[in-house]
Amino acid sequence: MQNTTTRPVVCVTADGRGVASHAGSRLLADLADVTGLSEVFGEALGGLRQRRSRHDPGRVLVDVAVMLADGGVAISDLAVLRDQPDLFGPVASTATAWRVLDSIDAGVLGRLRQARAVARERAWLARAELGRELPAATAGGRVLPGLVIDVDASLVTCHSEKESAAATFKGGFGYHPLLAFLDNTGEALAGLLRPGNAGSNTAADHITVTDLALAQIPDAERYGCPILIRADGAGATRDWLRYLRGLRDQNLDVEFSVGFTMTPAVQAAIDALPKAAWTPAIEADGSVRDGADVAEITGFLNGLTAAGWPDRMRVIVRRERPHPGAQLSLFDQRDGLRYQAFATDTPAGQLAHLEARHRAHARVEDRIRQAKDTGIGRFPSRLFALNAAWLELALTGIDLIAWTQHLLLDGDLARCEPKALRYRLLHTAARITRGQRRTKLRLAEHWKWARDLATAFQRLAQIPHPLHT
Repeated sequence: MQNTTTRPVVCVTADGRGVASHAGSRLLADLADVTGLSEVFGEALGGLRQRRSRHDPGRVLVDVAVMLADGGVAISDLAVLRDQPDLFGPVASTATAWRVLDSIDAGVLGRLRQARAVARERAWLARAELGRELPAATAGGRVLPGLVIDVDASLVTCHSEKESAAATFKGGFGYHPLLAFLDNTGEALAGLLRPGNAGSNTAADHITVTDLALAQIPDAERYGCPILIRADGAGATRDWLRYLRGLRDQNLDVEFSVGFTMTPAVQAAIDALPKAAWTPAIEADGSVRDGADVAEITGFLNGLTAAGWPDRMRVIVRRERPHPGAQLSLFDQRDGLRYQAFATDTPAGQLAHLEARHRAHARVEDRIRQAKDTGIGRFPSRLFALNAAWLELALTGIDLIAWTQHLLLDGDLARCEPKALRYRLLHTAARITRGQRRTKLRLAEHWKWARDLATAFQRLAQIPHPLHT
C-alpha cells in the first residue's frame, strides 16, 4: 500500500547537543534580574537560607514566578527550568522550593509585597529609559486620564481538603481571592487569599486590597496623576466608598466607579424619571450603542448622604434589551429591559462616557481568567500560608509577562494573551552554542517570531542592572 501521509519522513536519534526548549522564558528570568527581583526577594527572606543550601531563597522564588509565567501549575513544574541548566543555570529541587515557600509567614509575606513594589518601580523606570510611555486605559472611544485599578473577586475550586478552604456561594468548595489589576498594563497589583465563604461585600477586604494595590504604584505616579478605582456591585459598601473618598485627604487624586444595588429606592427613582432624561449609551469605540440608554437618578434618591454614602456621590443607570438567554429579575421582566446602576464620585462628564468607562471594568474578567492560567487556578498545599505565598508569586509571574510585553515587545505580541505569548515566544526552541568566550542562543530562522524574540533580548540588554549595595 502506498504511503499517503503529507508529513515528512523523519529519523529520530537521541544524540542532539546544545538544544533547548522554552528559550523565550529566559527573557522572563533576565527581566527579573534587571528589575532586581532576586535581590529584593532575597532581602525579604533574609536569614532563611540554610547553611548547607546552595540556592539563594530569593532566586528560588523568582524561579517559581518564572515557571508560573511560563505556564506551570505545580511546584514540580520547576523541572522545566531545572532540566535545562545551560539555559537557566542551577535551579532548586522541588523539595528545596517547597521548604522556601513553607518558611513564608505573614511577616515575610508583607516584605515580599514591599519587594514587588521596589521591582515595579525599577520596571517603570526602565520603561522610561527605553523611551516608552505608560499605556493609557481607554473606554468609550476616549483615553482615560491617569491610572485605572480594577478590583474583583473570583472563586478557585479546591479538589482536596485545604486549610481555610470552604463552601462557596455557588455551591463549590475552595478559595475566594480578591484581586486588583492595573488596567493600563495588565499588571497584578495585589491579591488577598480568602476562604471560599468570604463575603462578596466585605468592606474590610476591599480596603486591605486597595491599600496593597496603591502601595505597589511608584510615588511619582501615585501622587502625581489621577487614579480611578472600579469594582462591580460587590464594592457598593458605604465603608469602602467613604474610605476611597478619604484618600483625597492623603493627597491622592482618587475617584471611584462601582456597581450599585438595584434596591426598591433605585427602582422607584427610575420610575420617576421623565422620558427626556434618557440619553443614548455608547459602545467601547464611542459609537452609539443600539437599544441602550443611560440616565442619572441621583436627584430622585433622597437621603444618600444621611444613609452613610459619600457626599456628592452620583448614581447612574443604564437600560437595554437583554441578550437572548439572559436571566432577568422580576423588575427587569416588567418592561422587558435590563437595568443596571453604578455609583461614581466623578463630578462632571457626559453620562454616556461615564457609563462606558464603568462598563470597561468587565476587562478584569479577562485578567482573572488569564491569572488562573498563570498560577492562581490551582493552589498546591494544604497550608493556607503557603498558598498565600503561592498567590503572591503568581501575581509576580503576571507582572513579568506584563513588563515583558510593554517594555520589550511591539504590535500583537505586546497585546496577546499569555497562552499565545507562550506559544509564539516563551516556548521557542533554540540551540546553545559557545565560542569566543560567548554563549549564543540560536533561534530557528524560519520561526515567525524569532526576530521579535531576538529584538526583545537586545532591548533588555539596554537596561542597566540595579547596583548592589
